Amino acid sequence: MEKRERLQAALRGEPVDRPPVALWRHFPVADQDPQAFADAVVEFQQRFDFDFVKITPASSYCVRDWGAEDVWEGDTEGTRRYIQHPVQDPEDWTRLPVLDPERGVLGEHLEAVARIRQALPEVPLVVTVFSPLAQAKNLAGSQRLLLHLRQAPKALERGLETITESTRRFVRAALARGVDGIFYAVQHASYLLLSPEEYRRFGCPYDQAILREAGGAWLNLLHLHGEAVMFDLFVDYPVAVWNWHDRETPPALAEAQRKVPGAVLGGLSRVSTLVRGTPERVIAEAREAIAQTGGRRFILGTGCVVPIHAPEVNLRAARRAVEMPPG
Repeated sequence: MEKRERLQAALRGEPVDRPPVALWRHFPVADQDPQAFADAVVEFQQRFDFDFVKITPASSYCVRDWGAEDVWEGDTEGTRRYIQHPVQDPEDWTRLPVLDPERGVLGEHLEAVARIRQALPEVPLVVTVFSPLAQAKNLAGSQRLLLHLRQAPKALERGLETITESTRRFVRAALARGVDGIFYAVQHASYLLLSPEEYRRFGCPYDQAILREAGGAWLNLLHLHGEAVMFDLFVDYPVAVWNWHDRETPPALAEAQRKVPGAVLGGLSRVSTLVRGTPERVIAEAREAIAQTGGRRFILGTGCVVPIHAPEVNLRAARRAVEMPPG
């Protein structure tokens, strides 16, 4: 099977020649230049031949045009630390302008997306899109966002509307460049951060608006980040694939698979297995995940980004695991 054929069959629960597999990581330093970033993404795919490419930029790509600033300090996940939050007071949410995706840092990222699409014409490609609440966190800082959410909800909602419209325009522009879907990253649907009622108010309406914009794409993925996620709140989201930290927090793959109409993506522990483990452990964990799901409506991967110091031999073992016969 070709990659697209294999993935589309997996999404429908039809037989596949082997389970699809995909891993992704950050490319620090390179992610600050469109050409260098595109080259890094393409080279990673050419080395491992995954079934789709998830483009993973620095999270600041979508908020720097509003004045956010971040720095690279050597984090093992490849992420950058925010040093400037443009939203300080509740009124600042009402002053955010709607961004033009063809300009500034957003435009540079679209340039990288176009370069990747040109270099990998046959590989399914998804762009990372952060939820408005996740973007708001990076505009205000984690604690200030929660303070405004509870003390100045109307002002925050004004900001979320602006962020949503800016994101919808970016999604439209990315789809026009030939991507196959979006990787929609939700970071606040956790009982450790919000109540379900709070997420229904400050998360769901904006999520749905963005997912409607991406509705014409066939490979939209939902990523629920963190621990104690509100999984049941998302089982009817209009996406093809559900991804969360399944080796670290409920539900297990098989349980989630019974709840959603599409595919589940996971099975590999990012740190204990891909960083600290051995190829044998990677293969054993992959085979357990395939057995748990029956190899149907399943994509082998991790709950989030692969740390940048994960041994390459373990990444190759993950790719090799799906080629092995069952048993």
